[in-house]
Amino acid sequence: MATGVRQRSTAAQRRDTVLRTAVAAFAARGYYGTSTMEVAAAAGISQGYLYRLFKDKQTLFAAVVDHCSDRLRESVAAAAATARSTEPQDVLEALTASYDEVIADRELLMILLHAQGCAGEPVIGEAVRRCYARQVEYVRAVSGAAEQQIRRYFADALLSNVMVAIDAAAVDAPWARTLRA
Repeated sequence: MATGVRQRSTAAQRRDTVLRTAVAAFAARGYYGTSTMEVAAAAGISQGYLYRLFKDKQTLFAAVVDHCSDRLRESVAAAAATARSTEPQDVLEALTASYDEVIADRELLMILLHAQGCAGEPVIGEAVRRCYARQVEYVRAVSGAAEQQIRRYFADALLSNVMVAIDAAAVDAPWARTLRA
């Protein structure tokens, strides 16, 4: 007969659970609209334990941004491996197709948008800058693209964020068609 021995989670496992829970909570209501009490309750831990894992709300949100940055980086790495050739334009096209799939994940997209909106908070602003730095430098390294090509890639990606967030694909109006072109 099996005994009902319950295994305790390690701090790292709990931290991972809290991060996944926090992504969903912050994506739904943003940094300012989500309390640490809500995140803790959703993760099945006390608010006190949440603060043992993360110093404060800004640190928790910055960890969420870092988590999403890791997901973006993994996606870029996988996409780069599928490029038709090593020509910069071919690599960037593969990255663009991959990015469009990544931002279809509404939670990740909303974290990116919310993070930019509260980048004035010191710890969060540093996480957002770190995210962009990692992404730009990785795209530069993997694509070999020129500065202007990289800038265009990121400009198009940011426009894609907005277009997906506002569901512009469902709008049949001149402005939406222009931005989708």
